Amino acid sequence: MVSITSRYEGSLSCRATHGPSQSQLITDAPKDNEGQGRYFSPTDLVATALATCVLTTMAIVAKRHGLAFEGATADVEKHMNQTPRRIGRLPLLVRVPGNFSDQHKKLLENAAHGCPVHKSLHPDIDAPITIEWLG
Repeated sequence: MVSITSRYEGSLSCRATHGPSQSQLITDAPKDNEGQGRYFSPTDLVATALATCVLTTMAIVAKRHGLAFEGATADVEKHMNQTPRRIGRLPLLVRVPGNFSDQHKKLLENAAHGCPVHKSLHPDIDAPITIEWLG
């Protein structure tokens, strides 16, 4: 279990503190929803969580198999639905440098689709994962 404490700071901004490390992040409501857009919005963090979880999960599998994974990147686009206001789409593009066998590509693709954040998203959110192999 991990404890995260969040405090409303005013002006539609919150400060969250990660219990184990005491590191902090600040959120802000986006400009299109009465905020100033100074920081990641809560829904931006969902998109960020997806991208970083996919990369991390793939990296764990790569490490287990002795594969170099450094330099891999993930770009996610957050598309909001207006009615009701919620995340509608999170298409994710992962770019992986290096040469991998077909077997290793399949292992890494399975890892990407098995990331805990991807599996935790509501089924109404369209979250396709595309992987570009750059080797």
